Amino acid sequence: MIRVLRNATYRSLFSAQVLALLGTGLLTVALGLLAFDLAGDSAGAVLGTALTIKMVAYVGVAPLVAALVDRLPKKAVLVGADAIRFAIALSLPLVTETWQIYVLVFVLQSASATFTPAFQSLIPSVLPESRDYTRALSLSRLAYDLEALLSPIIAAALLTVVTYNNLFLGTALGFACSAILVVTAKLPAREPDTSADTFWQRLPTGVRVFARTPTLRFVMLTNIVVAAGTAIVLVNSVVYARGVFGLDDTALTLALACYGIGSLVVALNVPWVVDRFGVPRPMLAGGTLIVLGLIAAVLITGLLTSNPAGWPLLLVTWVALGMGTSLVNTPSSRLLAEASTPQNRNLVYTAQFALSHACFLITYPIAGWLGGTSLLAAAVTLAILASGALAAAFLQAENTHRRRGAAETATDPTGEAAPAPETPAETT
Repeated sequence: MIRVLRNATYRSLFSAQVLALLGTGLLTVALGLLAFDLAGDSAGAVLGTALTIKMVAYVGVAPLVAALVDRLPKKAVLVGADAIRFAIALSLPLVTETWQIYVLVFVLQSASATFTPAFQSLIPSVLPESRDYTRALSLSRLAYDLEALLSPIIAAALLTVVTYNNLFLGTALGFACSAILVVTAKLPAREPDTSADTFWQRLPTGVRVFARTPTLRFVMLTNIVVAAGTAIVLVNSVVYARGVFGLDDTALTLALACYGIGSLVVALNVPWVVDRFGVPRPMLAGGTLIVLGLIAAVLITGLLTSNPAGWPLLLVTWVALGMGTSLVNTPSSRLLAEASTPQNRNLVYTAQFALSHACFLITYPIAGWLGGTSLLAAAVTLAILASGALAAAFLQAENTHRRRGAAETATDPTGEAAPAPETPAETT
């Protein structure tokens, strides 16, 4: 991983990502405190609505904006998104009504939905060698996991000396530093796009590539598995910690930390795993680990809620779910890079961004609404959903492997090797 950080352009972009993530982490804490100030005991409902708005922006706005800015210079898009997020962060301390939170969160998350896919689609051009790109993916995953672990600690330390409104200033500073680093980075030249496609023709491009590319259909199925495993952790950890096992607030922190630690351990080892086994097999192994974790959650919920061993076993299960999630998510972008061209890469990455978050619009309500009635029913439903998606992913991977094998062994009547198959982005 040190090797890829020697690349000056990637180093600047990675630093920009880390600072923006840190700013976002501070924002999460500050937003919760602001919601409590405005709504008191109804703060949970305010935050729940804000998170729903976030998902709507990710799923609905991201493809629209990506098609709109697809032909603009990447640097302008990234800096523009950071500038919008900077302005929103400075505006949040001035909020006096809950509806204002909703409006500002929608604009901020729309900017994030523009920044993230554009940033991700740029890295394959900066690091074209596949092994370097895999290491960059691992570093990116480490950044996300460390942000989730460290941001609350940093926020808590800052709150001992400043009020929570000052955390919004820290958020704004993170976005400003991100923009400066992007401005100073020497980005690769954009390859000319000679197509005459209109906005409405570009809009569904990413989804069309997903629909016709076997490897991306495989990615979509694994997105469902990941969403099921993530939902039970993020939505129901507090229910298990406080409601089921009757523990204190630190237990929730411990549960989420276990999930993050599992993800971190795998992210550190993904490069050599992918080098040895390729991309699909580790992803299938990660999906299997998630399904086994969900089955373990079902057993713990149904049989061990009154047993002292239940809580430690749940923590081990959360570690396994974190490991499985990282094993699926970290290398999956390799398949996106291989199945796209420089001209459509941003649209393909945006499609993955939107489609993967659309899965959470299914699994979050299962974990939350169904879990509010029966935690066991929620765990069983998520386990069944993940198992079905994983079985379909295995079939898709097997069919793709068989098709590629047939193409590689085919010969023409003269005995010479057949022409190479179409590129992944054009495979039907």
